[in-house]
Amino acid sequence: MQINEQRIVQYIRDLVEIPSPSGYTEEVIAYVAAFMHKHNVPFQITKKGALLATLSGQDKTRHRLLTAHVDTLGAMVKEIKSDGRLKLTMIGGFRWNSVEGEYCTIHTANGTTYTGTILVHQTSVHVYKNAGDVKRDEDHIEVRLDAVVKSKAETEQLGINVGDFVSFDPRFQIAGDFIKSRHLDDKASVGILLHLIEMIQEGDLQLPYTIHILISNNEEIGYGGNSNIPFETVEYIAVDMGAIGDGQATDEYTVSICAKDSSGPYHYKLRQHLTNLAITNGIGYKVDIYPFYGSDASAAIRAGYDIRHGLIGPGIDASHAFERTHVSALRHTTHLLWRYVYSPML
Repeated sequence: MQINEQRIVQYIRDLVEIPSPSGYTEEVIAYVAAFMHKHNVPFQITKKGALLATLSGQDKTRHRLLTAHVDTLGAMVKEIKSDGRLKLTMIGGFRWNSVEGEYCTIHTANGTTYTGTILVHQTSVHVYKNAGDVKRDEDHIEVRLDAVVKSKAETEQLGINVGDFVSFDPRFQIAGDFIKSRHLDDKASVGILLHLIEMIQEGDLQLPYTIHILISNNEEIGYGGNSNIPFETVEYIAVDMGAIGDGQATDEYTVSICAKDSSGPYHYKLRQHLTNLAITNGIGYKVDIYPFYGSDASAAIRAGYDIRHGLIGPGIDASHAFERTHVSALRHTTHLLWRYVYSPML
């Protein structure tokens, strides 16, 4: 087993630089499809636009499924204001203050893009004495377009309309062994799964069980991984970020194994299996509970699938905002997944 951390980081960089708010994921799915073609991995694109790949194993009757999602937080044009600026509506769950001052891109229906900046309307402290007290919400946040527009009609003439997607600049940066970027949730995990596929394909060990890789595209709005699960699937692992904060065990340097989130406990025996694999193989890990969190695995359970479900992932600081992780978390997560896919099933 040889984990190439630089390759994982490159995949993450590639992925975060492709705009993909939930509902606008064709380009990023095409990137993953090109990867599968290059590595001769059979796959299909689902009706929802997700990607399901399959790596054949010895046991054809009991399968495992790993999933990570490429959709991200974002926004949509809610209204064109009389001065030509844009009001937004959220895609996914975040706080407006976490994107205030961020550069963004408006993706029009005709394929043209325009850049802009997300600001509170009363930004200038030289004009608005109480600028800091203004509530950050849909009524006060707007997009200042990088275009000469002074009216609603002039903005519409650019081809910008209600319903156009708005993506946030990722601002990817490597700082020593830290990776700083928006959308590490969950493109860090997708990068890990792509490298895991490389390791499996380049290795000389046959998988004991067929593995499906589901790259979902609607997780941020709650239903990404709740369909297209092959009937033979027994174990379903969502690979998604570990949440860091007060009272949390998760950190930026280990793989986080979730015991419970807002959907309830994950499968106890499967969690024990993952924890034992980490202990046996010297993998840095933390077991944790995420109070305000749901995953593709919990979405599958809600959809009625009879599976054992688990959730692991690299610890990510400042989730749904200014995210950061460390290469050691990427390494430990990849190592645990590698040991898992070659381990006996429960």
